[in-house]
Amino acid sequence: MGTTQLESVPEPKYWHLKTVLSEALDSEFSVGEILPNERDLAARFGVARATLRQALEQLELEGRLQRRRGVGTTVAPPRVGVAVGTEQHAWPGTATDAWQLTDSALEIPPAAVAAALETGHEEPVHIVRRSRMTHGQPVAAELLYVPQSSVPDLSAIDAPSGTARARAVLRELQRLELEGQDSAVELGSARADDAKQLDRLPGAPVLVVTTRFLAGGRTAALSVATYRADTCRLTFGDSGSVEIHPGPQRQAS
Repeated sequence: MGTTQLESVPEPKYWHLKTVLSEALDSEFSVGEILPNERDLAARFGVARATLRQALEQLELEGRLQRRRGVGTTVAPPRVGVAVGTEQHAWPGTATDAWQLTDSALEIPPAAVAAALETGHEEPVHIVRRSRMTHGQPVAAELLYVPQSSVPDLSAIDAPSGTARARAVLRELQRLELEGQDSAVELGSARADDAKQLDRLPGAPVLVVTTRFLAGGRTAALSVATYRADTCRLTFGDSGSVEIHPGPQRQAS
């Protein structure tokens, strides 16, 4: 077969530099070590600073580097393997759940969520906000949408606001018989509120996991979980554990 047009396109200079830099990170630097400044790095590899910045940005996007304000560019730790699939389906908030409650309120959801829940466009639902931390760093933020019809016995007296309301919503939700759940993953960009919670800039790449929880022949709850794409590797095994997965040619310490 002949060479395709794509195969004939030369590799961008910054991309080749990214490969060279990645090899240097593996052999010469340790996790958390601060890289030399851009001027020194550009001189070492004989490239323009603009080319170097492109390579550094790509390595940051891939999770190999972290840019810390007031510190500089450091070598990032290996990505965290976060299990999002388990052998048995379970409601959010069970004993093995790794999420932490942050807030809950009765609000009108986005139109797409209302359609998935088959609620009216102006009908408020319970929105439970949760976060997930691993090794002391935020890795995910979740919005759990629960129609009022799924938790009809929820009392405003029992759940006035905040985490107390969130716990009450999850407790009532768990009274339903879970018939099944399904998940979908897609690449997205961090919204302003997610970015703040995940300690990233708005527009940073994220992995969005949408999960439907089914009960009574309908969608009883909908989870939209946003994971940091630069630090997370999502796993769908049956163990439900959180593991450290070393990157290519790099072992976790």
